[in-house]
Amino acid sequence: MRSLLHCAAVAALVTVPNLAAARDLTVVSWGGIFQDAQRTVFFAPFAAETGTALAEDSWEGGVGVLRSKAQGGDANTWDVIEVEGDELEIGCEEGLFEVLDPAKLGGYEKYLPGTATDCGIPANIYSLVIAYDADKMPDGPKGWADFWDTTKFPGKRALRNGPKMNLEFALMADGVAPADVYSVLSTPEGVDRAFAKLDEIKGDIVWWTSGNQPMQLLGSGEVAMTTTYHTRVGNSNTSDGTNFKLIYDGSMFLVDSWVVMKGSPNLEAAYKLLEFMSRPEVQVKWPEQLGGGVGVTEAQAMLDPALAASLPTAEANVSVALPLDTGFWIANIDALNTRFATWSGN
Repeated sequence: MRSLLHCAAVAALVTVPNLAAARDLTVVSWGGIFQDAQRTVFFAPFAAETGTALAEDSWEGGVGVLRSKAQGGDANTWDVIEVEGDELEIGCEEGLFEVLDPAKLGGYEKYLPGTATDCGIPANIYSLVIAYDADKMPDGPKGWADFWDTTKFPGKRALRNGPKMNLEFALMADGVAPADVYSVLSTPEGVDRAFAKLDEIKGDIVWWTSGNQPMQLLGSGEVAMTTTYHTRVGNSNTSDGTNFKLIYDGSMFLVDSWVVMKGSPNLEAAYKLLEFMSRPEVQVKWPEQLGGGVGVTEAQAMLDPALAASLPTAEANVSVALPLDTGFWIANIDALNTRFATWSGN
């Protein structure tokens, strides 16, 4: 989520009476309007209900940062952190995070399948989708084959700079079913096939690097369609009066997770915060802020039907999405980054 809404680091403090602890419970997220929304929905209400002194920090992500924090001993002031999928998997394997007790969190069965793990519970669920301007293209694209079809849908395409997810999209555009993408991509022939498909539109690609760029590119008409985080589409339509549409078919399903740093002196308070944030009656307030998906099954059922249907966590949208395989990218990111840089010239 860092590329979606990260701002410069902040250090905000919710001022409430302190509990007896070595230091205040510190929660760390991505900053900016994203963390502002979390404060409104989660952090401030938790502090008010429990009387817990809750401090905030923000970060830009990276396993190296977590390793440094873990090695800092008493100098590590982080407790509960929002991490992306690769950070969750690597950090859990390396023992950087506490192994969670499901019984203290209502049991893992309360969460959407696959979103809760030994070390993390879902913090935010979002998707990378195709978006287009329905005012300029009333009969718009339906999926990745159309995204690649510059004859039927003339104009440039915007893609996030890098191999991750673009190789998956290329294979789906080439006819690979979402369920088979990673088995194909796990072979040298599959990687070659993905790059060959990217070759077909290489001259029509505009690369984006930050989450605000896709809507700007689409709104200016510089591109006919783009990949973007699903939340950006609704926010643009609401704030700027655009008529952008998104496509969940073949979208990338992404999950950020809450974790607790190993050895946190505030473990009990951290559990209380995690439990509070995963209450269905609290979770339902999250999509109303920025359109993020909920990780608790009961919360999804409690949402207004129209709002629920618009989220990546709606059953109809989950069924046509591809969950990012973090294990594949942990194993292959260096080699594929090198090949992509050579291919793209970026």
